[in-house]
Amino acid sequence: MTLFNAARAVRENAHAPYSHFKVGAAIRTTSGAIFVGCNVENVAYPEGTCAEAGAIAAMVAAGESDIAEVLVIADSVEPVTPCGGCRQKLAEFAAPSVEVALAGLAGETRRMTMADLLPGAFAQSHMSKS
Repeated sequence: MTLFNAARAVRENAHAPYSHFKVGAAIRTTSGAIFVGCNVENVAYPEGTCAEAGAIAAMVAAGESDIAEVLVIADSVEPVTPCGGCRQKLAEFAAPSVEVALAGLAGETRRMTMADLLPGAFAQSHMSKS
């Protein structure tokens, strides 16, 4: 299954009764496994979950931690990029060179690297006191 097909399929399961803006995300790990997530809204808006965060959680729950590729899909005129929080979440598991594809329902529309998506990402190296 392609990342596009996986993200498009899971997007249909999104719980978006408030915004009516469904988002799907698919992550391929370095092992070749694909993990998916969709946005899950909550009436208490800050308590919702983004599609990318759901895919990352599924990946980690399966015991994987190295992202090789990401695709995010939404029914939008412009390609939808991950929010700031999800950019940082992706950067935890994806090297700066990892490609992130942005897609609409008709297909992929744009590609960028994690470094392009989140320049100057906060990293584990910042935690070092030496």
